[in-house]
Amino acid sequence: PLNAVLGFSGLLADTQLDAHQRDFLNSIRASGDHLLGVINDILDYSKLESGSLSLEFSPCDLREVIEAALDIVASQAGPKNLELLYRIGADVPPCCRADPTRLRQVLVNLLGNAVKFTPSGEVLVSVSARHLGIDEYEFEFRVRDTGIGIPADQIGLLFRDFSQVDNSVARRFGGTGLGLAISKRLVEAHGGTIAVESEVG
Repeated sequence: PLNAVLGFSGLLADTQLDAHQRDFLNSIRASGDHLLGVINDILDYSKLESGSLSLEFSPCDLREVIEAALDIVASQAGPKNLELLYRIGADVPPCCRADPTRLRQVLVNLLGNAVKFTPSGEVLVSVSARHLGIDEYEFEFRVRDTGIGIPADQIGLLFRDFSQVDNSVARRFGGTGLGLAISKRLVEAHGGTIAVESEVG
């Protein structure tokens, strides 16, 4: 049903509408997109909880994965005039073995949060690699922003299921409190860890 709502609202957008109608339509589409995000988070969380989410490891181009993630959040960054940047270290091989869909999902979540909580400035993704042996590397992805920051006493809440930094966050910014919990599990399924460093302001 939600695909029909979004699909028909897309078709409606291509018709002749006055400014008032287009404003209503934009609200319908934005609400539909938000609801789709909530549903996808809950479905992913359910799969992770039941152990039925399997990763599909394959060779993937890191640059393509990062650029695809940035493309997804660009529409949110545009109205704020935020600069979206990425930097891949010279030591990083162009290809790695991972689940590209889930790696992109983690980056989109981290980037989406960075954009959401950054009123001005920039969001930067950087990747570095440590050579462990023949054809074996450990990758480090960092998403850095110039946003509002997180109080030190609330950082521990970030990766908990259905948890957000404070009660007003859901009202002001939306979200389910699942994105970072899902990202943590996906990173761990890749054999990695996830952490945050922040200060208010």
